[in-house]
Amino acid sequence: MTDFCWLDLKTRDVAGTAAFFSAALGWRFEVDEQDFRRATKIHVGDRQLGGVSDLANPVYPPGIPAHIAFYLRVDDVDRRTEIAVEHGAQLVAGPFDAGDQGRLSTLLDPAGAAVSFWEPRGFAGWTEPPGRLVLTCADPITARGFYERTLGAAPPSAVFVQSDADPPGWELALPVDDLTAVAEHGSWSADGSALRLRSPEGVGFLLTSARNVLP
Repeated sequence: MTDFCWLDLKTRDVAGTAAFFSAALGWRFEVDEQDFRRATKIHVGDRQLGGVSDLANPVYPPGIPAHIAFYLRVDDVDRRTEIAVEHGAQLVAGPFDAGDQGRLSTLLDPAGAAVSFWEPRGFAGWTEPPGRLVLTCADPITARGFYERTLGAAPPSAVFVQSDADPPGWELALPVDDLTAVAEHGSWSADGSALRLRSPEGVGFLLTSARNVLP
């Protein structure tokens, strides 16, 4: 099934980002000794939440801001990328092989949100998303239609929300047991139902009550 399968937090301050989220949420940032790249992974309890990439690495062009890349599992990345472009997406990179782990492409969807398509080989990512993936954009109905036409159905974990936020983008909404315990590290939504947690670089997550997860 096509759904979101991984995230990669891209930062110019790996140590500072790790310290922030560890202090706020108790997450662990650890080098994966079984990964030949010795990549840093984010651990929440006994599961992996995602990876961490250092934007100071020369493989990244200078000037790229810190951000979170979200990956959508697809059956055929070349074909899905071609369909996405036919339906108005802009190709940013790929498709290309990521070693023996998988094949990927990165696009801007018609709403202007970045997303990566991932065809797994050696690495499949999450068995299921750890929360809801929220796309805030000016026209959520049209945005949903793009993913339905490109993938055959909208990702099951996706929520499309109207917002005039600029730029539009995907955000992971994670349920937590006690929002008030982390309130000092973030800012409340207008209705007080969620907390937006952002690192000093502006990279972050939407936190919701475990008893009030987004529909």
